[in-house]
Amino acid sequence: MPSNLKLVINNPHKQIEEKQFFEKDELKIILDLYAKMVSEGSWKDYGLNISSKQVSFSVFRNAAENALYKICKNFKPKNKNLKYLISDTTGKILKNSFDLKTLLKNTNWKKLQK
Repeated sequence: MPSNLKLVINNPHKQIEEKQFFEKDELKIILDLYAKMVSEGSWKDYGLNISSKQVSFSVFRNAAENALYKICKNFKPKNKNLKYLISDTTGKILKNSFDLKTLLKNTNWKKLQK
């Protein structure tokens, strides 16, 4: 058996990878908002995009169109207020915050829509 092999327990790299998504409570907040907007007829579909820098929850009015908005979580924001953000189809940041619940609660979705 080669002597340069090591047994790694609680690999810190694996722990980092598990955090690179929405956490359970974050996803619940987003899905509660999504359900409310679907019941109002404003949103019809959603999609998830995951990269090494962020995860985003995209919402659509129709499945064939571009996303109306993206609710994003940045994994390593340069500024704490850029941890969570809402962007439009062009990627322009409409609102941002360090707290997801506050960001979504204080957003007037009717005024954001075109």
